[in-house]
Amino acid sequence: MVTRILSGKSIRGLLNYNENKVASGSAELILASKFGAEIEDLERGDKLKRFDQLTSLNARAKTNAIHVMLNFDAADKLSIEMLQKIAVDYMERIGFGEQPFLVYRHTDASHPHIHIVTTNIQQNGDRISIHNIGRDKDENIRKAMQKEYGLIKAEERMKDPMIKGIRVGPAEYGEKPTRQSIYNIVTAVMREYKFASLAEYNAVLSEFNVVADRGKEDSTMFERRGLVYAVLDQNGKRIGVPIKASSLAGKPTLANVEAKFGPNQSKKKDHLETLRKKIDDSFLRIGKLSIKSFASSLSAENIGVIFRQNETGRIFGVTYVDHNTRCVFNGSDLGKSYSAKALLERFDKVGILKPERNDSVRNIDLPNDKFDFKGVKQENSRMGIMETLLMKSEFDGPVPGSGKKKKKKKGSSVEQGFGH
Repeated sequence: MVTRILSGKSIRGLLNYNENKVASGSAELILASKFGAEIEDLERGDKLKRFDQLTSLNARAKTNAIHVMLNFDAADKLSIEMLQKIAVDYMERIGFGEQPFLVYRHTDASHPHIHIVTTNIQQNGDRISIHNIGRDKDENIRKAMQKEYGLIKAEERMKDPMIKGIRVGPAEYGEKPTRQSIYNIVTAVMREYKFASLAEYNAVLSEFNVVADRGKEDSTMFERRGLVYAVLDQNGKRIGVPIKASSLAGKPTLANVEAKFGPNQSKKKDHLETLRKKIDDSFLRIGKLSIKSFASSLSAENIGVIFRQNETGRIFGVTYVDHNTRCVFNGSDLGKSYSAKALLERFDKVGILKPERNDSVRNIDLPNDKFDFKGVKQENSRMGIMETLLMKSEFDGPVPGSGKKKKKKKGSSVEQGFGH
C-alpha cells in the first residue's frame, strides 16, 4: 500500500476535482462518512456545505483542504466493501476518524486506488495538525495495515526498478491527452530526479519524449522567463500544441525548476563514483565500440546517454541520466575520460553522428539550448522507470478544475512506496 497526503487551500477545488472524475465516468463515490445521508441523496452542494460549515469556524486557517490517496498494488484484489473498511480504518488511525470525509474510488489506472476528501478544521474550530504526519504517524500505520489486510508491501515492490503499475511510459502524441501525459512525466522528474541545469532537466525529460522550451533568445517568452512543455515525436521534433508551465498543477515554471539546481548539485555528489563504475564496466562488456553499442550497454543498466551537438552536427558534449540514482551528470562532471571527446576517441566513428535507418538514434529539437540532443531510445527501460516513479500522480499543488487562479499553495505531502 502507498499513501499520500496533500494539503491545500481550496476545499471547493478539491471536491470539484473528484466530482468531475465521477461525472466523466472515471471515479465513483463509495463512502460519505458523517454526512448524515445516504450517498445517492447527496448533491455536490450538500457535500460542499458540510465542509464549509467546519471551515467557517476557523477563518484564520488558510490551509483547510486535505486530500488523502491510498494506492494498492495491481495484485491486490479489493472489493468496494474492503476499500471502505480500509479507508475508515486509515482515517481513524491518522486522527481524522471524527471528521466528515468522502471516499472516491478512481478507475483511471490499472491498480486499485482511492481518494479521500476531508478538512482538518474540527467541530470546535481547532485545526488538526498534519505537520510531519508522514514521519510521526503514516509510515508505521501504513506498514501495520499492509500486514493486517494482507496487502502487497510497497517497500518490497520498490526493490524492483521495473515494477509494473500504471503504464504511463513515454509521452506519445495522440495516444492519450497531451496535458495529462506531460503533467505525469514532469511531476515525476521534478520530484525524483537530481538535475542542476535546464539542459540536464531536458536530458531527463527527453528520455520520456517531453521537452521544456524557453523559446528563442530574442523572443518575448525568453525575455519574460517563460517556459512551455511539448511532446517530442520519434525524430525528436516537437509536435502538437505546447503547454504553459504555469497552467500545470504543481507549477513547474522556470523559477521553480531553477530553484532545484543548487540543492540538487550537492545531492548528486554521492553518486558520482557509482556511475563511473557502471560506465567503466560497460566498456568491458562492449565488443565493437560505437555510440550505439555504448548507449545500449548503459541502457541495460537503466542509464540513458544523450550526446550534444552543435548546428553543424559536431558532437561536443555528453549527458548521463542514471535512472537508478535519479541523477543527471554531464560527462565533465565525472572526469576527463568520461567526456564526449574521450568517448569519441574510443568509438569506431568519430565526430558526426548521423541518424540510423532504424531510428535508434534521434535528434531532439531544442533551439533555446543552442544544441541538439541525440540519444538511443530505451522504450522498455523507460516504461518501467516511469511506472516506478509516479504511478500517475494527479494532485500536486493547485487542484485541477478549481476555477480561479490562485497564488502558489504551500502544503505538505507524504509519499511512500509505489504511489498514484
